[in-house]
Amino acid sequence: MSEKAWYRKGLRFECASCGGCCIGAPGYVWINKAEIAAMAASLDLDVETFSRKYVRLVGIRKSLIEFASGDCVFFDNASRECRVYEVRPRQCRAWPFWTSNLRTPESWDEMCSECPGGNKGPLLPLEEIQSRMKVLSV
Repeated sequence: MSEKAWYRKGLRFECASCGGCCIGAPGYVWINKAEIAAMAASLDLDVETFSRKYVRLVGIRKSLIEFASGDCVFFDNASRECRVYEVRPRQCRAWPFWTSNLRTPESWDEMCSECPGGNKGPLLPLEEIQSRMKVLSV
């Protein structure tokens, strides 16, 4: 697969800290027990309180809640920062190296048209891209 991947020579990405990936269309930020515990601790909450306030059940999976606008509950619009950035979920850490963004060059270009960090910054080698992709499939 790696020698055939269209991005085998690497891709450029550097987060612009715009928050665009945290706001907008409704969706899911899938989370697991370890991530819930880490976020709860970072907010000085017990897991039960954190879960009642910030987690929703979607089938058998758990996701962070979001505002009616689709914005993540942890995105602070005033500061344009994530309130749990240091312990953000793996899905957020993997952005933009989701399989949905890497399916085709056109998928990557579409993401780059919305994300100011796309095609900017240092060239990330294939190994780094694959390492980030392994975190999850979105």
